[in-house]
Amino acid sequence: MTTTILRAADRIATPWKNGGGITREIAVWPPGAGLDHFDWRISMAEVREPGPFSLFPDVDRCLTVIEGYLCLNFSDETSVALDARSEPWTFPGDRACHGLPIGGPVLDLNVMWRRSLYRSQVQRVTNRSWHPTGSISLLIALSPLTIIDDRASDGTRLGSLDGWVCHDPSTSTGLAIDGPALGIDILAL
Repeated sequence: MTTTILRAADRIATPWKNGGGITREIAVWPPGAGLDHFDWRISMAEVREPGPFSLFPDVDRCLTVIEGYLCLNFSDETSVALDARSEPWTFPGDRACHGLPIGGPVLDLNVMWRRSLYRSQVQRVTNRSWHPTGSISLLIALSPLTIIDDRASDGTRLGSLDGWVCHDPSTSTGLAIDGPALGIDILAL
């Protein structure tokens, strides 16, 4: 099992595609791909003001609120309210959506993938074992935590919002974590 740590402090803030805010990219495939050419992309954003989400044709996305309260209003007049306890919410990236932060700024995790090439699953993981199952899998720490892998290591320490990437999860039989995290599995079709 090959792993990489992605420290939150190393992420660079970049403008949203629609110019309405900033995002910090965590990982993208292929490496260096821009917003119009990625196969999959994982990022965090701070939402301070109401506004439209950028449209991404042929892309599905999963949004998970880490801090705050966000209302998503879709063009078909459906809406969903998400907070830091909500399950991740998946929707088409080419579906018009307007985000409304309630009561202050919102920090969210956004996972996007080309629906013809990949699928993805995001889950909340807390103080238990996690079994990466993707072609590539990531764990995002929601507070400082330690990951103990099945090779009986002393553990890998992550700070809040740090990422841990497993490049070949098929060799893992499971990981123990001692804090809250988001587990992301990206699977090639």
